[in-house]
Amino acid sequence: MRTFRIFALFIMVFGLALNPAKALDSQDERAIKQVITDQIEAFRQDDATKAFSYAAPSIKQKFTSPDMFMSMVRRGYDPVYRPTAYDFGKLVKVHGMLIQEVFLTDRKGVPTIALYTMQKQPEGDWRISAVRLHQPEGQNA
Repeated sequence: MRTFRIFALFIMVFGLALNPAKALDSQDERAIKQVITDQIEAFRQDDATKAFSYAAPSIKQKFTSPDMFMSMVRRGYDPVYRPTAYDFGKLVKVHGMLIQEVFLTDRKGVPTIALYTMQKQPEGDWRISAVRLHQPEGQNA
């Protein structure tokens, strides 16, 4: 199973390197980074309502309330919930989805890569529709 996960991550990262999001204008790129930054800052302030506001409709439907959403993030996404540092990597298009790479350092000093799947709403706003966490090869939690 671990071999499969490493292989899947390799394919995903390799795919990221080959498919930069060229069709996006710089205003959208800035907006995507701002949404992610604002959500991380809301997590740092324990502002569940604000953090939840940056989630895509599918996430809001699944978790139904800011408190349920925040509880899920606290349990399974500590590097996103309380990063000591973060920096943006590439923004790429994979199978029609825009994915923003974010390098995080958690409270224990462990580096993590977060892949944020972004979704443009009909009003033109960007929202976060998924986050997948991966540890760089050779890192142990």
